[in-house]
Amino acid sequence: MIDMEDCTFVIFGATGNLSEVKLIPALYGLESAGRLPSGLKIVGFGRREWSDEIWRDKVRSWLGERAGDAEVLERFCQRLFFFRGDLGEESVYPALHDYLLGSGQFSPNLIFYMAIRPADFGVVSRQLGEVGLNREDGGWRRLVIEKPFGYDLESAESLNKRLARDFHERQIFRIDHYLGKGTVQNVLVFRFANLMLEPLWNRNYIDHVQITHSESLGVGGRAGYYDGAGALRDMIQSHLLQLLTLVAMEPPASLDAESLRDEKVKVLRSIRPIPQSAVNAQAFRAQYASGVVDGKKLPGYLEEPDVPKHSVTETYAALKLFIDNWRWRNIPFYLRTGKRMAKSNSMVAIRFKHPPQQLFRETQIEQLKPNWILLNLQPNECIRMEMQVKQQGLELRAETTRLDATYCGINQSQLDAYEALLLDVIEGDHSLFLRYDEVSWAWKVVDPILKVWAMERDFIHTYPSGSWGPPEADRLFVRQSQRWRNTLEDEDP
Repeated sequence: MIDMEDCTFVIFGATGNLSEVKLIPALYGLESAGRLPSGLKIVGFGRREWSDEIWRDKVRSWLGERAGDAEVLERFCQRLFFFRGDLGEESVYPALHDYLLGSGQFSPNLIFYMAIRPADFGVVSRQLGEVGLNREDGGWRRLVIEKPFGYDLESAESLNKRLARDFHERQIFRIDHYLGKGTVQNVLVFRFANLMLEPLWNRNYIDHVQITHSESLGVGGRAGYYDGAGALRDMIQSHLLQLLTLVAMEPPASLDAESLRDEKVKVLRSIRPIPQSAVNAQAFRAQYASGVVDGKKLPGYLEEPDVPKHSVTETYAALKLFIDNWRWRNIPFYLRTGKRMAKSNSMVAIRFKHPPQQLFRETQIEQLKPNWILLNLQPNECIRMEMQVKQQGLELRAETTRLDATYCGINQSQLDAYEALLLDVIEGDHSLFLRYDEVSWAWKVVDPILKVWAMERDFIHTYPSGSWGPPEADRLFVRQSQRWRNTLEDEDP
């Protein structure tokens, strides 16, 4: 066990899907790695008539084969306690206060994890404040909420006001599992620990930047949520705009949480606003239709269970953004996400400008291919640089060589993204969590697009399941030489 402050981890919605699929396995992973404080206890809050032992049995069944070590599993289960209550009943919260702070069996340092519907965030935080569970007399308090952080700018502001009535910003942890991925953090090291890159990381040398998150799966059983959200809200407003800030930000004064988040906010504030008249020139949406993958016919979005028959919710969204500051003036950033694509992959692709051609005008080299830096996030974490070298033989011809970081394609034994972020909550490190002004400025970027798309309800482009999306999205490119990079293995034409 490592030397950290003991604490009590309270899970609202402990019997739900998020707790079963993500939260409990992540906490067990930390237990298995010996990273939890020795005195940490986990209190599940739910409506079911469960005792401590019933919940422990449920957790054993949830973990199943993942719990390979029986001794570790039992040690983990001894941390588990169950408190029965309904989120909407005010009388429950005084009892919860007495249970957590009156019995002496739990640490007064409290983490409240909201594994519940976003509509209930404000309700629970208000009730915690009413009974004083927000006050840091005798121990600290931390409130963890999952995305979505609002549905648009207005609802995000409303949610923030409700949370701010009872909790300080320093107590709130807005968790985005995407930011826990090792390569996301590696972007910072790659940029700021290598002096040879910094002079090139600007509009003088970079042609454009692409940030892509593609998924081969469809909406599955999430149609009820997804049809009200769409790809722009689900992925771009949160995950991909966060990646953009890491790629584009200025070097922070230090790597403490506030310095890091200050620089990310500066990037979001510098993104050129998209007037409603320019939305169709800078944003594109589409919806997956049926298709055949590996000989199997896959349904279109409108054929999925629980999807309204005439829905125009986008399952694919692409944006062209410009950052109006000294470093990035007039350099396009292309953000793209889609479901039912050819492969599942997340990647940042940075293309450099062409070198002057005059030097090679009398050689066999007709067109030099550009240099690329590729930062692959999943399924394989990898950093790759593509450079031009001479082909073997007598003629002066060029070919692309690839320089890979040593861990490309290797599944390292390390904490997964969710586990790393939960550990940060326990340690009180805000670096990879979103401050409210980050959330607000990100909504300001996409809000004009959402408003235009909400009015355009008659038609939406489609793309076949198993493809790389609609060819019409290419119209976002500012030059004919630009094209999408889909995976690490793509060849530049």
